Amino acid sequence: MKVLVTGGAGFIGSHVADTLIGAGHTVHLLDNLTSGKRSNIPRTAILHELDVRAPETAELMRRERYDALVHHAAQMDVRRSVADPLFDANVNILGLINLMEAGRQSGLGKVVFASTGGAIYGEPESGPQPENYPQQPVSPYGITKLTSEKYLAFYEHQYGIPYMALRYGNVYGPRQNPHGEAGVVAIFAQRILDGTSVTINGDGRQTRDYVYVSDVARANLAALACDAPSTALNIGTGVETDVLAVYEGLSNALGLSVRVRHAPAKPGEQKRSILDCTAAKQVLNWTPEVAVPQGLALTGHWFSSNWSP
Repeated sequence: MKVLVTGGAGFIGSHVADTLIGAGHTVHLLDNLTSGKRSNIPRTAILHELDVRAPETAELMRRERYDALVHHAAQMDVRRSVADPLFDANVNILGLINLMEAGRQSGLGKVVFASTGGAIYGEPESGPQPENYPQQPVSPYGITKLTSEKYLAFYEHQYGIPYMALRYGNVYGPRQNPHGEAGVVAIFAQRILDGTSVTINGDGRQTRDYVYVSDVARANLAALACDAPSTALNIGTGVETDVLAVYEGLSNALGLSVRVRHAPAKPGEQKRSILDCTAAKQVLNWTPEVAVPQGLALTGHWFSSNWSP
């Protein structure tokens, strides 16, 4: 297939691009490089340095006539979505519509969409959450991801474009940027290596379903090839890990420790998240291969090898 991966110079998108190229697909990347890095781009991929909202992006899709779209470009920071919901909606919703309008005009055959398995369910009363768990996002970020899934369902119903929405847990691993819009694993790894203190918001007992990036990339490859009816699928491990355990795992992997400080909990952040990924196994024949302790060790090793003071 000829595939466009948006956000393809970013953390997750670049791993997805690597995996698609390894499977024999022709891969183009679309990234405005505000957070993505040229160093992440696979050698054989073709980069288009554009914003998902730009008219030039729609022109690109109409000209290149991609077989499939793998959409990872997004405003991905939950806290920023709370502080600036207008920007969040502009990127995440209008950006998708720009892509889909061009896609329907150019014979787009499939969409794989990076959704969220944590923010989309809101604060759960029980876990793990299956895909039919009540969707009650408590942040604008979660709202835009759920809205995007609804738009994809519209484009399938109206124009016959099938999709798979992959509701990720907390993705971590090599290439994650420890600055700006970053996950806690990358932030902790960098701070431990720098020898500075680690700040934990709240009591550190808030939990997430941490899923290693190579497992997420495999899920994208499987979703691209899958002929099952369009749906949303959780992509995680089904294991609940709290923030204190993440720090301890990275500290053990790196053989270093730093002072841990506690700050007030942040608005819009959930206290708990854990995903039921049974459907992904049934539909995609996908299961995670990297357990959290192994993934933290691999991530710590990568950061240690790429660390510069």
